[in-house]
Amino acid sequence: MAKQTIKKNDSVTVLTGRDKGKTAKVLKVFPKESRVLVEGVNTVKKHQRPRKSGQKGQVVEVSLPMHISNVKLASEAKKSPKKVAAKKKEETK
Repeated sequence: MAKQTIKKNDSVTVLTGRDKGKTAKVLKVFPKESRVLVEGVNTVKKHQRPRKSGQKGQVVEVSLPMHISNVKLASEAKKSPKKVAAKKKEETK
């Protein structure tokens, strides 16, 4: 297992997935699973059954942990050079 540099309360940028490009704070780190829980990222709607009689069921939004390779420290993300698309030269015949 590689050394993990991301810790709790770090600001990270999401590299992949539907939340790509978002910057948020790390709430919890799971080193054994190589996952991090990021605030407001990778959210899903979970249907919750009623706990007590007379109480209604509800739909709750929950953030799920994502793999640590899918996030990068925000300070490092700013330093890394952006990829520049190469322009295609039209060949004339």
